[in-house]
Amino acid sequence: MSGGDTFTHDQEPCLGILLTNLGTPDAPHAKEVRRYLAEFLWDPRVVELPRPLWWLILHGVILRVRPARSASKYQKVWTPEGSPLLAITRRQAVAVAQRLTQTCPGPVKVALGMRYGNPSIAAALHELRDAGVRRLLVFPLYPQYSAATTASTFDAVARELTTWRWLPEWRMITHYHDKPEYIGAVADSVMALWGREGPAERLLFSFHGMPKRSLLAGDPYHCECHKTARLVAEHLELASSDWGIAFQSRFGKEEWLKPYTSDLLKDWAKAGINSVDVICPGFSADCLETLEEINEENCELFLKAGGKQFRYIPSLNDSDCHIAVLVKLILTHCSGWPELMPEFDKTAAAKARQATRMRAQAMGAER
Repeated sequence: MSGGDTFTHDQEPCLGILLTNLGTPDAPHAKEVRRYLAEFLWDPRVVELPRPLWWLILHGVILRVRPARSASKYQKVWTPEGSPLLAITRRQAVAVAQRLTQTCPGPVKVALGMRYGNPSIAAALHELRDAGVRRLLVFPLYPQYSAATTASTFDAVARELTTWRWLPEWRMITHYHDKPEYIGAVADSVMALWGREGPAERLLFSFHGMPKRSLLAGDPYHCECHKTARLVAEHLELASSDWGIAFQSRFGKEEWLKPYTSDLLKDWAKAGINSVDVICPGFSADCLETLEEINEENCELFLKAGGKQFRYIPSLNDSDCHIAVLVKLILTHCSGWPELMPEFDKTAAAKARQATRMRAQAMGAER
């Protein structure tokens, strides 16, 4: 592998887990937001327009106007730890590492990489390589598959690995939208609120939007969102009139997946629905789109349209039940790898590595 100066013949090989999420600006200011948006919106998986045309639109219009607007929104949700998404995902990574260390007989290393911004996927992979990772599980924290998220993560990982001489054996979790443990955890988060305060008249499942053409091109995201919502509603034993599904965060003038969250909430309020609970099962961690767009902007829209009560149900974040779900998915997808086998013997493995180094040195190797 490139940069192989960290390798020694007695280096302990380990299992590596790369957790990824979308990313965030480094600070809630226009300069940092512009840098982040330039990387994010230039990804051809995110905006599927001809590059010359899109470059003119992006640099001629969007990056001149949007960074300041987005920065003001980020400032509303920024925390002492920084971006909510990054702070929460870091806590998730620490908690997952602790659970895996307690569970796996062999060595395991967890690293966090953001698709856009910092810490980057490349930096996280370097961290794993330096730790001696020989088996790698890539885990994008997107329950529902989309080319704009999951496939883009694959692109970033593959791009970095093309520079490595010694490639790890690797697998990737592409979605988990219908896994019983995930559905149960989402349903339990709803029931926890209802147990304390009672249910609203309607439950709305709001997912991040995508251009309609992505559905027509064969992207399964729309279908997986609907399946997640249906399974959670079934778990909660809701009638079809008790819940709905919508899509938020649309961008540009073309048609996106419908119904739009803002429109549906206004329609419900005008129809006499006084109270709604909103949950966003496509987000594994709270972020700008949930904390500001849903809990502030859409809350205000609903109340101004005549609604009386709006409650946002937080993402699963770093709750114990969510960490348990993530760890179970990791263990399932790493099945058969030696670090998870009950018979893994650390002492025997160390002796074998030492013997390997002695043989290598006898053949002329320096390390």
